[in-house]
Amino acid sequence: MEQQRPHFLLVTFPAQGHINPALQFAKRFLTAGADVTFATAASAHKCLKKATVPEGMTLTTFSDGYDDGYKPSDGDATNYMSTFRQRGVETLSALFEKSVVEGKPITCLVYTLLLPWAAEVARKFHVPSALLWIQPATVLNIYYYYFNGYREVINECEKDPSWSLELPNMPLKLKARDLPSFFLPSNPSLYTFVLPTFQDQIQQLEIEEKPIILVNTFEALEVHALKAIERFNLIPIGPILPSAFLNGKDPSNKSFEGDLFQQSKDADYMKWLNSQGKNAKVVYVSFGSISVLSKPQMEELARALIQTHRPFLWVIREKASHEINEEDNKDEDELSCMEVLKQQGLIVPWCSQVEVLSHPSVGCFVTHCGWNSTLESLASGVPMVGFPQWTDQTTNAKLVEDLWKTGVRVNVSEEEEGGVLVKSEEIKRCLEEVMDSQVIKENAKKWRELAVEAVNEGGSSDKNLKAFMEELFINVKSKKIHE
Repeated sequence: MEQQRPHFLLVTFPAQGHINPALQFAKRFLTAGADVTFATAASAHKCLKKATVPEGMTLTTFSDGYDDGYKPSDGDATNYMSTFRQRGVETLSALFEKSVVEGKPITCLVYTLLLPWAAEVARKFHVPSALLWIQPATVLNIYYYYFNGYREVINECEKDPSWSLELPNMPLKLKARDLPSFFLPSNPSLYTFVLPTFQDQIQQLEIEEKPIILVNTFEALEVHALKAIERFNLIPIGPILPSAFLNGKDPSNKSFEGDLFQQSKDADYMKWLNSQGKNAKVVYVSFGSISVLSKPQMEELARALIQTHRPFLWVIREKASHEINEEDNKDEDELSCMEVLKQQGLIVPWCSQVEVLSHPSVGCFVTHCGWNSTLESLASGVPMVGFPQWTDQTTNAKLVEDLWKTGVRVNVSEEEEGGVLVKSEEIKRCLEEVMDSQVIKENAKKWRELAVEAVNEGGSSDKNLKAFMEELFINVKSKKIHE
């Protein structure tokens, strides 16, 4: 009789920062001999167009009511999350039922952030579930303690300039600017749904007798944070990145970053990087797939890059259709110093970030400190200038500067208009400090070595993931025997 393969159902929120690590994680299941069904909302089709769906994976999409993607102009985000929940529950329930009928019952459900209802569906069908936490363990701890005794303390954070917080078993003292942006009174009303959703997430975990939380980090990186919550067992299985960039194995996995990888080695930006030489110390600048800098901030950043007299590769993504107003003037979007910029560096709308960070000519990464970008930089040994915008990025920047010491964080200046701006002088200061600091360079090299060690065979993350998989494989065999 043919032995039944484990079958994982992996569901993710339809955002690039969720989909990328989830797809990489799915590849590990496939490599281990399991089948994977990957489910997300149809609104993620733009994210998935660049992703290679590997053999053995079944891709399923469902409507969240906003198939062209939710936009702030669409109205109340709470209504969107409610619709997403309703449609998601229906889809997952149908997938569980279908898998039984087809003789390939789901072994385990794995779900990412903002989907607490996924665990409810798994319990309904008596199937184990695991949360794939795609932010650092430190951020999970902050959310957990906010809902378990620290709400009133954290709510005072912006009222007193001297405010600071030390959480149980955590080595860092946090200031208001180090907290995820959703805790701050200045958090836009559009995102008021986030904290209640995370509270639901924590409550769903507390219902489980032995909640499984797989964290995209590695043991050495967050040794204290991984053990800070006695109630939960956080299992580090990261960094979740294409293995070819970590250990040189499975070169085909590089294409998992996107269909464009095979062509990217001949892309203009790769040719340009190759022409710079290994000792060029190129400044790489990117703010991810969501963050959009204001025009004044772009001008300040441009001036700082020019003043450093260093070559740079700057990703300025093209505006999405919902970001363009009818009265927008393309000439006004053009940076005032564009001609000078083009003489000194290269500006592109997209690039393969892991590939760029792995290039020997890159010496610094100016980043929004999204967790995927932060991990990619750590795993590549590239020092960072942290330029956080919102959500967990502020906490990640704190960790980069004060815990791992692989970079520095920019300081903002309050403008008369009430906005927040980082001046060119401050950006230049940070760039020069990162580029000139031997200590930061040595720390960056150390964390790269530890990241590679963690995911290599016999490393802490490798062993943790294998133990998780083996337990599920055993459960499948045991269930089959008793049937």
